[in-house]
Amino acid sequence: MYAKTLSAACLAALIFTLPATAQDPHAGHGAATTSASTSPSTQEFEAANARMHKDMAIAYTGKADVDFVRSMIPHHQGAIDMARIELKHGKNPEIRRLAEEVIRAQEAEIAMMRDWLAKNAH
Repeated sequence: MYAKTLSAACLAALIFTLPATAQDPHAGHGAATTSASTSPSTQEFEAANARMHKDMAIAYTGKADVDFVRSMIPHHQGAIDMARIELKHGKNPEIRRLAEEVIRAQEAEIAMMRDWLAKNAH
């Protein structure tokens, strides 16, 4: 299950970042984008990306497992947010199905990680 989820998440990350990467080699890595397009979807993707990076800036504990999970929750939420933007604005049926799969998979993993943190983050 996690291999399929990881594959879907990796594919989604590539699909959502390739256009930005082609325009700016630092796009998707916390750098502000200066996209020529100011379409509603572009504005929403930029806002989701900024929110994800802000939320990933956690106070590290020195416990690799805890820090990984605490960082991955907002990372996965970012994938969900981007997938919802795709569903709102996208037209391609195959990519829309991918977005739906990303949402299901990432929500399940966030729930698992929150449960794990509740039991292990002390």
